[in-house]
Amino acid sequence: MSASFALSLQDLAPIAQGSSTTDAMAETVKLAQAADDYGYHRLWYAEHHGMPSIASSVPEILIGSAAAATKGLRVGSGGVMLLNHAPLRIAEAYRTLEALHPGRIDLGLGRAPGGDGYAMRALRSGGGEEFSQYLAELMTFDEDNFPPDHPYSRVPVSPGGIRLPPKWLLGSSGASAQAAGQIGFGYAFAAHFSHTPAAPAFAAYREAFVPSEDFAEPKTILCLSVIAAPTEEEAAFLGTSQAVNWALFVTGEQRNLMPPEAATQRMKSLTPQQQQVISHQGSLWMVGSAERMAEEITAKAEEAGADEVMITTTIHSYELRRRSFELLGKALGVTPRS
Repeated sequence: MSASFALSLQDLAPIAQGSSTTDAMAETVKLAQAADDYGYHRLWYAEHHGMPSIASSVPEILIGSAAAATKGLRVGSGGVMLLNHAPLRIAEAYRTLEALHPGRIDLGLGRAPGGDGYAMRALRSGGGEEFSQYLAELMTFDEDNFPPDHPYSRVPVSPGGIRLPPKWLLGSSGASAQAAGQIGFGYAFAAHFSHTPAAPAFAAYREAFVPSEDFAEPKTILCLSVIAAPTEEEAAFLGTSQAVNWALFVTGEQRNLMPPEAATQRMKSLTPQQQQVISHQGSLWMVGSAERMAEEITAKAEEAGADEVMITTTIHSYELRRRSFELLGKALGVTPRS
């Protein structure tokens, strides 16, 4: 099979039970290098806060580390939760990354806080209604286009002499898709956690699209949750870690990602509420042999009209997670770089 779309991946930098944070950080580099070798197009890190099992709270640091360790892979945020940050700070960080790794950085932006209400308060995060204001401010800083009487007109963005990398808006609705199109951003749809169909959102995005400096034509990414293994049975076994940890997280029990052996045992004692969480969210998790997953990914991409597919994979073993990405790349006919 040779895919008609680019293949990319998202890394949440999971901290597996039995591993340390240092192990998880080292794995982000190993996975980036592996993805570069496998021929993946881009790698994004998602900003999360207050979650013991996820170490991707500061995407720009992971981006810089991964970009320095790879050669052909685009690396970016998927995304920066803009309401948690002063727009000037984001402009500075991503101009710096673009200067260090020209032509290889992406700036994906999200409206969500990336954590619960307690984390939002600790971050002094702005409210959702302020997102448009934050976004306009970020773009105006980048364009150095504040009116002369505006106080920020006296604040040059450092480093100067460079612009922000291509900008993407993350979302899961027609409203976010239309907004991305109107400002000429790329658009990434979060089908890995949203039950809303992607096709109508992509259609709204393309209809609203206005060409920009970043994108002469609309560009779409479909984000999917996939676990692949040599056999259906092994994939299902590996998937128990994701299922149980998600059920525990949603019901207030936060912990590092447990191995499938422990998850299989814990599955037997889950509450009806936790079982319902798995039943509801599990319909979005694609789990199976690499060949079948390749067929299903292709079908979903074609149905949505996606230009690119971005895979996120939750497996306890770092080695088997890398294997999952390798198997998918091969099954989809991606040309290796190594």
